[in-house]
Amino acid sequence: MALFDLRLQEVHNKLNNKELSVTELVDSSYDRIAKTEPAIQAFLSLNEDGARTQAAELDKTLQQGGEKGLLFGLPAGIKDNIVTEGLTTTCASQFLSNYKPIYNATAARKLNAADAVTIGKLNMDEFAMGGSNENSSFYPTRNPWNTDYVPGGSSGGSAASVAAGQVYFSLGSDTGGSIRQPAAYCGIVGLKPTYGLVSRFGLVAFASSLDQIGPLTKNVEDSAYVLQAIAGYDAGDSTSANVDIPDYTAALTGDVKGLRIGVPKEYLGAGIDPRVKEAVVNALKVYESLGATWEEVSLPHTEYAIAAYYLLASSEASSNLARFDGVRYGIRADNPDNLIDLYRKSRSQGFGPEVKRRIMLGTYALSSGYYDAYYLKAQKVRTLIKGDFDNVFKQYDLIIGPTAPTPAFRIGEQVGDPLTMYLNDICTIPVSLAGVPAISIPCGTADGLPIGLQIIGKAFDESTVLRAAHAFEAHTDYHKLRPQL
Repeated sequence: MALFDLRLQEVHNKLNNKELSVTELVDSSYDRIAKTEPAIQAFLSLNEDGARTQAAELDKTLQQGGEKGLLFGLPAGIKDNIVTEGLTTTCASQFLSNYKPIYNATAARKLNAADAVTIGKLNMDEFAMGGSNENSSFYPTRNPWNTDYVPGGSSGGSAASVAAGQVYFSLGSDTGGSIRQPAAYCGIVGLKPTYGLVSRFGLVAFASSLDQIGPLTKNVEDSAYVLQAIAGYDAGDSTSANVDIPDYTAALTGDVKGLRIGVPKEYLGAGIDPRVKEAVVNALKVYESLGATWEEVSLPHTEYAIAAYYLLASSEASSNLARFDGVRYGIRADNPDNLIDLYRKSRSQGFGPEVKRRIMLGTYALSSGYYDAYYLKAQKVRTLIKGDFDNVFKQYDLIIGPTAPTPAFRIGEQVGDPLTMYLNDICTIPVSLAGVPAISIPCGTADGLPIGLQIIGKAFDESTVLRAAHAFEAHTDYHKLRPQL
């Protein structure tokens, strides 16, 4: 992992100084994958021919001289629900096992424009529905820190590939915590941007009002670089925000003096592992030593977030996944009796149990006679949750708490208990409902497994979130810890 332990800026300098070639980087990535993938299973498909061809072309460009972009030549992984032209995009579902898109998602296109090299597509919970990566219809990804444990989800492959040193960075998607929670479980940095900052065009939709693409990296500085490349307005996405994109790296000053931090009592109460709570309190002491102040605050509607989220997300999933009917794309059942039978058999064969569970829940919530009682009420609760954040941000610059209530759990430990699994998102879901940015960074360990610190900011204030995360990183060594595969 020697090359992959370098910061993105260090690799960039080596490339520009011609001390390193893109081909060497790509070869190192595939060598590392060959050694670690049997234990981790982070990838669903590899792009070896395309990546090596691109590397050779980039090396020619490198020899011509001139300053290259910061992502130039860097091996990257892409979550398998972000469409990539000519590369199979399955969403880890049997339904799309044969789907090769004819276009790139905006985020993938921007990485291509920055001359990053796509190494392959990363494993996930099917259609991003899950928090452990055990819902992949192909195979579960394993946590590089201990392969008996889950890497988190749904972006489990994205997190595990970075933690295992297979790629420099990856893209994931976050609906209710699917970037931040696996980042916490795998001891890396995961950023969920403000809703609308990064285009969703080409992201296979789970819950359209919540889904957001973001980077998973080894450190905060790298996260800022990747966000810089993928953020921005996109006319192809009706929910894309037309806002100015600042220089995120300029925010990495290390100075947090005078920063006001709110710590929700609901995020450190019942259900939070004492070791996680201790790590968060110790992190707050670091901020105190750097001149920031913190106080306990309340987000009173947090207890309703899980119920509201699963009603809203499942309702949107029910609508979004109606397009998978065995006619337009994906698998088609053999020998149906009629059109309705084609729909039924194709969806029965194509979707896994968790996807079916959420489709049924969402269809029920949207059905006549129940819409007002469930879906509409959940929307009202969402407004109250957003109001909680707005009220706290009137007095505080950031909100800090744990990313997940516990470290990673064992594979198979919770997969048969969906309600327990859903509760793992208690600290991340309210942030998604409010649409504000948040980052997870390593802040400790318990029994050899990482613990994540969640830093939450005001809408479109990623700069302050990154500044605070970078300052903590500069005065601790948790981000330097690596799993011993």
